[in-house]
Amino acid sequence: MSTPDGRSLGAFRVRESFNPSESNTVDKIKRFTADLIDLCQEIEGDSGSGPHAGEQVRLCRLAMTAYEEAAMWLVKAATTVK
Repeated sequence: MSTPDGRSLGAFRVRESFNPSESNTVDKIKRFTADLIDLCQEIEGDSGSGPHAGEQVRLCRLAMTAYEEAAMWLVKAATTVK
């Protein structure tokens, strides 16, 4: 699934293009995280309608939230003044 502006869900959630520090490390963190969120979405979409489909969806959504939160903390660490 992509957003109305054509970005992937992962790119949208991590605000991939927002990088005022112009840090290559921040770009890398956001790109990798966006890919992981997109993978979660792909797995969630393949969950079907079996007896454990709801559990699979729940786990994928928890993982997406955890990746998004981890990226925020890692960007903060990467941009902390030394």
